Amino acid sequence: MPVTERLRLTALAGGFALAMVPALALAVLTAVAVPLVLVAVGVPLLAVLVPATARLTAAHRRVDTALLGEPVTTDYADTTGAGPLTRLAVWARDGARWRDQAFCWFAATGGFVLSILPVALLTAPVVHVAVSLALGERVWLWLALALGLPVALVAWWFATPALFRARLAVERGILDQDRVPRLERRVEEVTVSRADSLDLNAAEIRRIERDLHDGAQARIAAAGMSAGLAEKLLRTDPDAAAELLREVQTTTVDALEDLRSLVRSIHPPVLADRGLAGAVETLALSVPLPVTVELDVPRLPAPVESATYFAVAELLANVVKHAHATRARVTGSHDGARLVVRVSDDGQGGADADGSGLTGIRRRIGAFDGTLRVDSPLGGPTEVTLEVPCPTP
Repeated sequence: MPVTERLRLTALAGGFALAMVPALALAVLTAVAVPLVLVAVGVPLLAVLVPATARLTAAHRRVDTALLGEPVTTDYADTTGAGPLTRLAVWARDGARWRDQAFCWFAATGGFVLSILPVALLTAPVVHVAVSLALGERVWLWLALALGLPVALVAWWFATPALFRARLAVERGILDQDRVPRLERRVEEVTVSRADSLDLNAAEIRRIERDLHDGAQARIAAAGMSAGLAEKLLRTDPDAAAELLREVQTTTVDALEDLRSLVRSIHPPVLADRGLAGAVETLALSVPLPVTVELDVPRLPAPVESATYFAVAELLANVVKHAHATRARVTGSHDGARLVVRVSDDGQGGADADGSGLTGIRRRIGAFDGTLRVDSPLGGPTEVTLEVPCPTP
């Protein structure tokens, strides 16, 4: 680890050490306010202190998430619409609130020690030299330069990364959501996603069967009947037989076009040939309003490309039908781990994030752990963001 990185860790450790001040204040005040609940004074105090503690720990979770590269999150028990006493009762049973309190005490004690040591090791010799110069103590100055400074710097060099990692590990252990509830929630999400995928696949199969029955199958059956009738008329009425055969030819061509349309609705050939960017560019040409396409994405797994393509197609169809827009835009990128696609328009806004159209899109990409966000204030504009976890193959 280069010296610049160690200096950065030392600066961050100094920031963590300063966080001891609000953490200690909140911890002490909360400890004082709890018994005061018995005389009613503690109720308004806790109504202020508990949310303030949550904001402090939320800031630390954001910092830890950025430093660790992994999410550090928690879920608080819902207190929406609850009265003061009910809210206090919910907080008292909420493990996440107790973890917040544990963090405040840790930040004010062991966390402070772990964070202040790198700063002390780096600055103590400098302070000692400055004091020695100020007091004129040259003997102590030379001892600090000869012994204290090298020892402190060596200790700082080797101890700083370990101390910083220890602080992050303990902090994450306190602030991060319990593993069991997280796994339970993930199992619930996978169960719902699996059910949605099965429902979506079943609906897609029914659509294909319906299109085949009403389209190509009906045309092919009609062509077969006409061909059989033409065979019977071939000797007695050749002209009528020829007319029937021409109808058979036309019907066969129409059936073939129906089959091609059905195949395109399942997996467009352009998607297989040109990938998501090329397929969306081709799709934009068929939309009856100007659509700007700016997709900088590599080739991705076919199921992800297909789901995203049809999600974009549905969003553009919604723009045409409901947005009263004059133009639309499709942008997207891939950072190596996540695909992000945005579909925006200059329409009237007011799109319902829970509407049937967007719910279908959410279910489609939810099969890949994808998410959908809608930003559509009244008066517009509207922007729908699709995010799908998708490592580059």
